[in-house]
Amino acid sequence: MHRRTALGGALTALATAAAGVLVAAAVSTAPAAAAAGGTGTGYLHTSGNKIVDSTGATVRLTGINWFGMETDNKTFHGLWSSNPWRSQLDTMARLGYNTLRIPYSNDALKAGATATGINDFVNPDLIGLSPLQILDKVIDYAGSKGMRVILDRHRPTSAGQSPLWYTSTVSEATWINDWKMLAQRYAGNTTVIGADLHNEPHAEGTNPAATGACWGCGDTARDWRLAAERAGNAILGVQPNWLIFVEGVSCPSGGLSNVWDNDPSNDEDCGWWGGNLSKAGQFPVRLNVANRLVYSPHEYATSVYRQAWFDDPSYPANMPAIWDKYWGYLYKQNIAPIMMGEFGTTLQDPKDKIWLQNLMAYTGTGVNGMSFTYWSWNPNSGDTGGIANDDWTTINQPKQDILTPYLIPPTGGGGTTSPSPTGTPNTSPAPTTPPPPVTGGCTATYKQINSWAGGFQGELTVKNTGTAAVNPWSATWTWPSGVTLASGWNATVTQSGTTVTAAGPTWASSLAPGASVTVGFTANGTAATPATVKLNGTAC
Repeated sequence: MHRRTALGGALTALATAAAGVLVAAAVSTAPAAAAAGGTGTGYLHTSGNKIVDSTGATVRLTGINWFGMETDNKTFHGLWSSNPWRSQLDTMARLGYNTLRIPYSNDALKAGATATGINDFVNPDLIGLSPLQILDKVIDYAGSKGMRVILDRHRPTSAGQSPLWYTSTVSEATWINDWKMLAQRYAGNTTVIGADLHNEPHAEGTNPAATGACWGCGDTARDWRLAAERAGNAILGVQPNWLIFVEGVSCPSGGLSNVWDNDPSNDEDCGWWGGNLSKAGQFPVRLNVANRLVYSPHEYATSVYRQAWFDDPSYPANMPAIWDKYWGYLYKQNIAPIMMGEFGTTLQDPKDKIWLQNLMAYTGTGVNGMSFTYWSWNPNSGDTGGIANDDWTTINQPKQDILTPYLIPPTGGGGTTSPSPTGTPNTSPAPTTPPPPVTGGCTATYKQINSWAGGFQGELTVKNTGTAAVNPWSATWTWPSGVTLASGWNATVTQSGTTVTAAGPTWASSLAPGASVTVGFTANGTAATPATVKLNGTAC
């Protein structure tokens, strides 16, 4: 979703069981043979309705969308804010989002594409980089935090959504070739786990003269199921380890219902753009590599469009049957996994809170539940808002509170000190038990990466030259008065007075003999070399 302006079709709620406002029953699932912490190990594949890692352990993707690369900016939104990009990812991981779904348009992949809307003062390490180079950095850092990444071809161009996977200016060949390029670019990088082939295929034209995306109609120019097979198999030919995420359509016929012609044959039950997988059981997507298919519906609340089912007298008891029909049956019948690629709300309508609570309960709890990526991190999503508030730093706590019980944090963590949900800086005191001393010694080298009026960026590399591992490790240094920390990465970086402390993150807390760690940072003030560097109290 992004700036959707209309939804087509006569949208009919299903007859359901008893009325009430009770939270929907969770999907019943058999226990997994093994449960993976975070996002598992190695590449992922499918087994029945489960996503599993290279060891066979079940993985549940509980992620979030960070959009912008599909817009005229051609890169992530919020890079214009005062919160550095790494700090935003730190917060996502800390809140429990283990997967990042990244929308893009083919415009952002073109040679010479320029990323705009970046605060150079806050993100000096992004100056002069192309959209793809910025994407590389985000993927690398997300991976260091144990997160996974799903790439989402959101739009052919930055101009807007398209009902079909191609337009008059962006051909099917361009769509597929760009996917193959991305698959090759990230081959071997297990952070990037798959391709969401095209965002929100949907109906266009009035039946029987449909011109939009259909499912199972057999017309190669409009049948999204057949196009998904062509693109999915082309990608798997380059990168057989990727998951292929396939969204639904809105109306399986590909056209809008004509409710004025008194011809019932032209009327059908339609759903959200990308959200109707009701024909996938009858017409499944067939891929050349087994255990790679994940169906990825979209689901929204009244803040996007007031579907008829929201005003059903039995709401919300009517909702599980609707979800069952459109996509839930694929999971319940063990046909394929579900990864709900988008769902979101402003929560301004009381019905929306009930909707979100019931939808999350429907997905199930724990590692065996359905996967999802919430829409969105961005506060500037017009009809849903975001998890981040308008400052791109503090958090919309009512939304987060509903999602938290279903989130499985990434394996690992660390990163910079992030604001708490209320926006109050995290100033927790250091542990009273000092870290173990270094057996031997250490060396420290410093490199200034960049500088600008009022600040600078640097990297401090500390090497353990001792004979034993330092676990946990902690490096300290001093700066002149007036130099203050802005952001840091590869460690939990804090400042007290003129002393800066970089503590080893939980995912890399041990520094082996002969090993080194590079702590990156940006700072405010006149550029200064770190002084009196110490590793666990031992001078370097």
